[in-house]
Amino acid sequence: MTTGIRPEAPRGAADVPAARQGGGAGGARLEAVLERITYQNDENGWTVARVDTGRGGGDLLTVVGALLGAQPGESLRMTGRWGSHPQYGKQFVVDAYETVLPATVQGIRRYLGSGLIKGIGPRMAERIVEHFGAASLDVIEQDIARLIEVPGLGPKRRDLIAAAWVEQKAIKEVMVFLQGIGISTSPAVRIWKEYAEQSITVVRTEPYRLASDVWGIGFKTADAIAQAVGIPHDSPQRVKAGLQYTLSEGADNGNCYLPQDDLVAAAVKILEVEAALVRACLDELADEEGVVREEMPGPVTPSGSQGDPVQAVYLVPFHRAEISLAGRVRALLAGPDDRLAGFRDVDWDKALGWLRSRTGTALAPEQEAAVKLALTEKVAVLTGGPGCGKSFTVRSVVELARARKAKVVLAAPTGRAAKRLSELTGCEAATVHRLLELRPGGDAAYDQDRPLDADLVVVDEASMLDLLLANRLVKAVPPGAHLLFVGDVDQLPSVGAGEVLRDLLAAPAVPRVRLTQVFRQAQQSGVVTNAHRINAGRPPVTDGLNDFFLFAVDEPEDAARLTVDVVAERIPRRFGLDPRRDVQVLAPRHGGTAGAGALNLLLQEALTPSRPGLAEKRFGGRVFRVGDKVTQIRNNYDKGESGVFNGTGGVVTGINADDQKLTVLTEEDESVPYDFSELDELTHAYAVTIHRSQGSEYPAVVVPVTMSAWMMLQRNLLYTAVTRAKKLVVLVGSRRALGQAVRTVSAGRRWTGLDHRLGRFG
Repeated sequence: MTTGIRPEAPRGAADVPAARQGGGAGGARLEAVLERITYQNDENGWTVARVDTGRGGGDLLTVVGALLGAQPGESLRMTGRWGSHPQYGKQFVVDAYETVLPATVQGIRRYLGSGLIKGIGPRMAERIVEHFGAASLDVIEQDIARLIEVPGLGPKRRDLIAAAWVEQKAIKEVMVFLQGIGISTSPAVRIWKEYAEQSITVVRTEPYRLASDVWGIGFKTADAIAQAVGIPHDSPQRVKAGLQYTLSEGADNGNCYLPQDDLVAAAVKILEVEAALVRACLDELADEEGVVREEMPGPVTPSGSQGDPVQAVYLVPFHRAEISLAGRVRALLAGPDDRLAGFRDVDWDKALGWLRSRTGTALAPEQEAAVKLALTEKVAVLTGGPGCGKSFTVRSVVELARARKAKVVLAAPTGRAAKRLSELTGCEAATVHRLLELRPGGDAAYDQDRPLDADLVVVDEASMLDLLLANRLVKAVPPGAHLLFVGDVDQLPSVGAGEVLRDLLAAPAVPRVRLTQVFRQAQQSGVVTNAHRINAGRPPVTDGLNDFFLFAVDEPEDAARLTVDVVAERIPRRFGLDPRRDVQVLAPRHGGTAGAGALNLLLQEALTPSRPGLAEKRFGGRVFRVGDKVTQIRNNYDKGESGVFNGTGGVVTGINADDQKLTVLTEEDESVPYDFSELDELTHAYAVTIHRSQGSEYPAVVVPVTMSAWMMLQRNLLYTAVTRAKKLVVLVGSRRALGQAVRTVSAGRRWTGLDHRLGRFG
């Protein structure tokens, strides 16, 4: 396939038909204006689009094919063949296309108003074309100063348009090259953003850099590019990149390292080369300090003994973070300073009596032990399930610390969890990212050289802390300060690599309390009762409760339809909850008929449908509308005041076609603008995966549980979903799938070395 940009042959000022059809040796030809993209696969560029052939009557034609880089509003000269779809009728199958600048007034108006050029929206395009007519593009290209002749278009907007036009031309030149070797639009734009005019050079000479430098481009895409530019299949450059990719995949699955034999076997399968070559390249990579190898104790066996040692292979950042985190925790525990030294000799009967008079509630013995531990030990862990009083225990710790004028710092991994912690304690709480003031590139403003001003640091939802974030946090805790980790170790581990909370609990040197008593008030909650039943391997009670329901259907399609009905109609009608603000669908996986991806389309159509006057923006195969629930899917340290991070939720509050920006109000009450080219960082969040819901709490959750997600149906997954609900849980799906989820224990521990470095066996 070839793509390119060609000026259209002059046609004069009068409008003429924008489409030509023909055939011949090169196949059928079609010229038309791209009106909208209805579906696009970001991996291979396969596109389903609607085009205007210029025949009038408002009829649009469907075209399908790899329309790499084509943007709504552009005129396309396509070659291919005519076909017919059994459901959608006549369509044109595109083999190749060229972008042509429109020469007609109508085409220019549509092209400029498409949003392709920042600073020009539909209204401004109308004004420009009304003033300059068919010469509009020539004016922008050759004499852009004249744009100030257009009413309402001042020097500031003129300069914005000029810069955008130049950038668009440069991007297009790079796009032609990138798309010529099979790189689709979304990654091509990201490559341009990373390397600008160096894009072609980097892609030709160092294609595997893309996998580490450019978000969204993994090894497989970089490997395809490398083959397109002639990198040999057995090149050491390729094998080393493949080894690092395999370790990155392991980290994406939660592992801080991989055993060497497992790594080699996986790399051989991915790369399709000999194991001897992989081992030789691994040796070179270790010598070049691209990876770190270290002998580690084997996993703990079911009997509690230590397994055979393994040769661990780490990516460098994870090795450094693991050593650093373990060292900082040990240093905090053993350090001579104590910022809360007054609690060593406190009269606890008197202190707890004062606390009881202040809160009106007496602590249970387990809670008393946890309070004493947090205020007398410099590192401690508090864990326990729902209804066991973790929240009240944390409030008690904070009350006593503040009574002694201690400086208390509260943090949680997500905005929702931080809000909840703030409401609970009456003190300001922040996300860990905001607390540390993470900067572009991921460096923190607070670290060991500039520690937090704190006597006590409390971190809630600590099961969500991955290794890298936990390391950044602990480095910022000053010597002598107390650090309390709070979380439910039976929930899913962090999305990122590591099992920090579990590893802390596995280290005898780290003091801990596990709360086990379910309080009487919590016992009256079906949500709490069933959470504990699920955690113990017993099926939940689904009859006779007013806050826990099962709608039994077997087929995934039926479960999807019923899920939408429950969210949009039944819960609002019976419980008075807002379906967008108060109800969250939590799916075991993203894909599938009843997965988060498909449910988002159905729920958006039910809750935020298209209507006149409601602003929307199409991006790839998705449509963003004002009012949409969305979530960020990558860490972006450059957005917002202190970055916007994977899992941050929000609501779309504005879409500006002229400025090409979409605005999101995040759950941290920050208004964050996104360029239209950045919308691949956002996804809809009417339904999210259970993994993505960690650290959040919702008035009501709806969980589709079907056998189509059978590989994901595990006890800790269902337990995590149920414990996200404050008031109401509705399960939709089959009893068989529910039973499998309750019976199936997760596949085991991740490969981590933190527990060993902390002293696993004391």
